[in-house]
Amino acid sequence: MDTINFSDIFKSNFLEKTTSFSLIDSVIGLVVAFFIGLFIYVVYKKTFNGVIYSHSFNISLLIMTMATALVIMGISSNVLLSLGMVGALSIVRFRTPIKDPMDLVYIFWAIVSGILCGAGFIPLVIIGAVLIGLVLLVFVNKITVENPYLLIVKLEEELANAEVERIIAAETKKFALKSKSIMQMGEIETTYEIRIKQNDAKLMDRLTKVPGVQSAIMLSYDGNFTA
Repeated sequence: MDTINFSDIFKSNFLEKTTSFSLIDSVIGLVVAFFIGLFIYVVYKKTFNGVIYSHSFNISLLIMTMATALVIMGISSNVLLSLGMVGALSIVRFRTPIKDPMDLVYIFWAIVSGILCGAGFIPLVIIGAVLIGLVLLVFVNKITVENPYLLIVKLEEELANAEVERIIAAETKKFALKSKSIMQMGEIETTYEIRIKQNDAKLMDRLTKVPGVQSAIMLSYDGNFTA
């Protein structure tokens, strides 16, 4: 019968894992992850079309790439550690809302790049990063997308509604009525989805000069409308 002594209790395969750990491969993986994250950082800054640029979000893409690579390196050689890491990361909840769908694309790109760097697929992650970066630079910066607008017009009487729609039809490429509300005292509020031409100021000037129009507001939106 085998006996267990005091030294067997504290025996560990820590040294075995240390000897099997490749410092050079890990450093190469992290360095590549850093440069890929830096490339994502530059592409995001070049293709950002919003109003308020978030430098902290862009930095987080770089750190996310390196951190994901580090996690993959740690769990790639140990099944038990990978299961424990999955359980630990499952309690993490990200409460920051993603307003632009392109931000979600960059987050996914950073995570995938980190996974490939941690798994050792260096040529694949470099080729993928170059192709994805070129696609984003071409399609985001070179191709202009015609965004719709919401036009909210408040009227005092129904007679002005026909004149308003005539002006909208003449000054826009296309329009569609989204909602119409009749308030107390006979006030009417109409909401149109419009595709404007080159000079949008001319449309607003003509609408505000129509007798019976109280106000006209034009807002840019992403195509989702809730009445």
